[in-house]
Amino acid sequence: MIGYIEIEAAELQKLMAAQSILLIDVRNDDEVARGIIPGARHIPLHLIPLKVEELSGDQPLVFYCHSGMRSAQAGAFMSSKGRGNIYNLHGGIIAWGKSDLPIVPKN
Repeated sequence: MIGYIEIEAAELQKLMAAQSILLIDVRNDDEVARGIIPGARHIPLHLIPLKVEELSGDQPLVFYCHSGMRSAQAGAFMSSKGRGNIYNLHGGIIAWGKSDLPIVPKN
């Protein structure tokens, strides 16, 4: 069991509109400089183990990266720490952009 649910870009957009979620971008700084999904928080993958307490709770937790591979690792890691309600954006920000969904500059 992988411990997280794969979510498509359109499904993520609906989830974001329906409720409050924690949306975490696990890409590197240089990747994030090109833009993020609105409302996302940037926590590079290597820092996720230091943020377990901050990411605890029941609120949906959605990870994404460039293509979905690193964010899958983040989801599996958080699941191994007992966190539930975890999603991984299938195809990452590439899929989000191909769906013509907004990408904004990082604040």
